Amino acid sequence: MFWEKKLGSWVDSVRAHSALPLRLELWDGQRFDFSQKSTPEVTIKVPDRSALPYLLTPSLSNLGKAYVEGKIEVEGRVREVISVGSALAQRSLRPEGRFGRIVRNVTHTRKRDEEAIRYHYDVSNAFYQAWLDENMVYSCAYFENGDEDLGTAQLKKIDHILTKIRLQPGQTLLDIGCGWGALVLRAAQKYGARCVGVTLSENQYALARERVEKAGLADRVDIRLQDYRDVRGRFDRITSVGMFEHVGARHLVEYFARMRALLADDGVAMNHGITSTDANDGQTPYGGGDFIGQYVFPHGELEHIGTVLKAMQEGGLEAWDVESLRRHYARTCAAWADNFEARADHIKTLVDPKRFRIWRVYLAGCAYAFANDWVSIYQVVCRRAGADAATLPWSRRYIYAPN
Repeated sequence: MFWEKKLGSWVDSVRAHSALPLRLELWDGQRFDFSQKSTPEVTIKVPDRSALPYLLTPSLSNLGKAYVEGKIEVEGRVREVISVGSALAQRSLRPEGRFGRIVRNVTHTRKRDEEAIRYHYDVSNAFYQAWLDENMVYSCAYFENGDEDLGTAQLKKIDHILTKIRLQPGQTLLDIGCGWGALVLRAAQKYGARCVGVTLSENQYALARERVEKAGLADRVDIRLQDYRDVRGRFDRITSVGMFEHVGARHLVEYFARMRALLADDGVAMNHGITSTDANDGQTPYGGGDFIGQYVFPHGELEHIGTVLKAMQEGGLEAWDVESLRRHYARTCAAWADNFEARADHIKTLVDPKRFRIWRVYLAGCAYAFANDWVSIYQVVCRRAGADAATLPWSRRYIYAPN
């Protein structure tokens, strides 16, 4: 009876502060509607009282874990599920302390970084193909006009990056964390560059090499299964898209210093990555960061853009163009989540039920987090600190000139 009484008090408390389109169904047939004025959009089914502690402290990590581990069943469209879950967390928890924007101090080694990358990216190529665009671009798209479909917006993102760094025919380009090769393929095909792409994911490496061969670009694009710290040589241009989140706070200066060492004296680089919106580098609030760290991105860390720019300067790079794409990533994640839902039956044949649930809530949760300014993303164009700026454009107009 203890848990049942506590549950009743919690339901009354939540109802007193907000009317949520939520229904709670217990194992014994009891039902609790959290709003008397609207039809429930989300139903949480609790098959056993052992799941009640997850609900009574409804952090995003607790709710996510209960769903992923099969402690609860959830019915409803995933966007509404995420919205209701976030509202429960915000109504029930304080945004400080253990459920606030805590700073994670993760120990990074090459072995742990490699394991984390493979855990996330080596699910299977077929899994990612099921919900990404046809070019398999797994990073924030660029909706130039706001009405583009996902595939078009992803190509525009790549062109936006390559235009920003002023990539020219014959130049050498290093792409750190090249994914399945979309950026280097575009750089070679459209811009005439000679490219090296590195990844730690064996699945990405195999498919990217296959795509390069199929495109007839093996003489201009070199895909390597290699840590960026082991790359040698100098490059006219360097891009890093969606990779530095895996570097770790303690290694940011080292990361940017390595980028500087690989950059030609008059070269240009871009870092495109997710950042915290907490000035103190705290993770996603209400336990969202804990869920992602446990189930999605082991050892991942997010820093505020101010921390990133400071580390970049300490690493010997000067930032000279900074752009936020937060709204663009909210739309990108929403498109991925919609694709995931639309192809759910097929995706269930590719992964086990637990992995399916992880990714279902992760993608929709990211859309919510970006839309609500819990996390952000920035493109930062940089050069070697102290480099001659005589060749730089005087304005940003070149970025938007017709290609």
